[in-house]
Amino acid sequence: MLLPSSFRVLRDINMDFLKRPPIPEDAVQYQLFLVHPDPSDAEAHERVLQQILQNILAEIAPLLVQYIWQLQPFNLRYHPEKGDVPAHLGGVTQFGDNVEDEWFIVYLLKHITRTFSDVAAVVYDNDGQFLLIEAAEHLPKWLDPDSSENRVFLFRGELHILPNRTRSGEVGWPRNSVPAVGQALEVLHSHSGSCLAKQPIRSALARRLDGYPDKIQQNFHRAHCYVPAGIAVVLSRRPDLIAPAVSAFYLRDPVDLQACRTFRKFPPDTRVLTSLKFTRCLYAQLQQQSFVPDRRSGFTLPARSHPQYRAHELGMKLAHGFEILCSKSGQSSSEKEASVSSNPLWRGFLDSLRKNGYFKSELEGSVRYKDLMTSAESFFRQCVTSTHRPDIQNPGQEVMNVLEDASYSLEELKNQEAHLPPEDSDAWLDISPQELERLLEERGGRGVSDGTRKTPQPDEELQEEEAGYSLIAVTKGMKNFINATSSHEGAEIPRSCLAEPFSFDPDAVTSALDRLLGSNDDELDSDDFEDDDDEKGNDVNDDEEVQNGESQEQTDAEALDNLRKYMDEMDQELQSTNIGKSFTQNNRASNKADASKSSSSATRSELVEEEIQPLDVDLNLVSNLLESLASQAGLAGPASNLLQSLGIHIPPDADQS
Repeated sequence: MLLPSSFRVLRDINMDFLKRPPIPEDAVQYQLFLVHPDPSDAEAHERVLQQILQNILAEIAPLLVQYIWQLQPFNLRYHPEKGDVPAHLGGVTQFGDNVEDEWFIVYLLKHITRTFSDVAAVVYDNDGQFLLIEAAEHLPKWLDPDSSENRVFLFRGELHILPNRTRSGEVGWPRNSVPAVGQALEVLHSHSGSCLAKQPIRSALARRLDGYPDKIQQNFHRAHCYVPAGIAVVLSRRPDLIAPAVSAFYLRDPVDLQACRTFRKFPPDTRVLTSLKFTRCLYAQLQQQSFVPDRRSGFTLPARSHPQYRAHELGMKLAHGFEILCSKSGQSSSEKEASVSSNPLWRGFLDSLRKNGYFKSELEGSVRYKDLMTSAESFFRQCVTSTHRPDIQNPGQEVMNVLEDASYSLEELKNQEAHLPPEDSDAWLDISPQELERLLEERGGRGVSDGTRKTPQPDEELQEEEAGYSLIAVTKGMKNFINATSSHEGAEIPRSCLAEPFSFDPDAVTSALDRLLGSNDDELDSDDFEDDDDEKGNDVNDDEEVQNGESQEQTDAEALDNLRKYMDEMDQELQSTNIGKSFTQNNRASNKADASKSSSSATRSELVEEEIQPLDVDLNLVSNLLESLASQAGLAGPASNLLQSLGIHIPPDADQS
């Protein structure tokens, strides 16, 4: 998908110019502001934000307690006023290789702003306003990376953009200046209807978030693994700890593997078969890496033909990740984390959970109640406590703490192997060319709105589909692309002529004809419309102007003739070369050339002139594009990429010769 030129260069923007600290490449930053705060009482403002923070955490806790983050969780904390940025709630999350974490945070922010109508959210990453990048095909021309600063908000569950104010009295903000956050929030609060983004922009964002919150479960993958009993117990209580273990194995180095020569924490002779929950990203990272364990480690794998080979391989890799984590645990076992009950925010958070029905009428002290309480404590520790004490972010120590507090029976774990739920199919790892094409088209914004290209067409419709392709559309699309607007930032893909109303600018047509015919401004400055008396009094001047005009016309005509002669001579020289022979002339030119070849040698000079005929530009364009497509052998290349970006689809080459 080719984005408009103004947003293709977002990655190259200097974040210092945007007055923001640099953000890591794999991180997203978010802020929550009160749209109409009371600036007179800072303490009251802080109390309101702290209460909103408790309510927000209780609202989103059911969505997050079972979520597995790639690197860092969604977290919020209070930020006091600094400069022209008012006090707010904010946080930063590193999502690593799993970009779905970033979009899940966008969904959370939309959910928060829909539930709390007096809160507006701002979200950006190292690309800047990545929400606008998603809807780049539908943005107004005036909106670019420079003019979008402090203009884009999520408010009441929808995307809002401060409009461009061109005249005094209009709603919005001038594009050539950046509003302060407080000023932007005031405009948003007073004129929220005018700031609501256009429907195509909101629809593009909604398509990207389609499927949430059900998509959370769809991104999980359950697999059977042979792991040491300690790992099985840890993950049964803290499923989220599988993410740092996979990352530790995925990013291992030779120094890390030294700890895996002898497994002291998780001996391989205690392995049991268990069902583990991954995210699809974590499972792909673990599955796709080839790794042979050290012979001294005690891990041995069965033959590849063994039905449980994959379970043994996944468990072996995961055990290495956990052993690496625990080897990096710098904290001693006596230095345990403080209980969440000692945090002043915990009591309010727990009360909000009860009001929202989080415990689902479970009796206090029951097994299910304890599991929900453990998940709530883990969520609170990740989203609140860790933001105030970053020094406790030690997943290896968390593994050791869980392992020390847990008691288990190896025999009981082995008995559970016969009652495991079935594992999920990993067929989603293999994508067919047709599925890849469909995904690319959806990401490019084509074939989504009407649903015509969401599913592959059956075989009996292939002939009808190929018959619908038009070579005329190829030539028309290329001509539109050549005539489209371009600048030093790149060329913009022209939108469909059917979607644009027809317009005729007579002044532009006249100007173009003047440039084409070589006329000048002096020829347009005549006195034909003045009074006759004035013309009689200026006969001498008129005669001189006429003579000068005629002389200029004669000079221009001679220059044009010389240029035509030069071009004709160049055409004659190129006609006999490989370049000239590579072009296809129209039928009329070919017929005339054949008739001339049969004439006598006395008309040889006429033959040369008749052979130089205008080319069939459309025919040459199509034939060259088809030849380029054939040379790509079905792979990506310049011709197919250009045609796809123009919305032109060419059927696969059925001629294998």
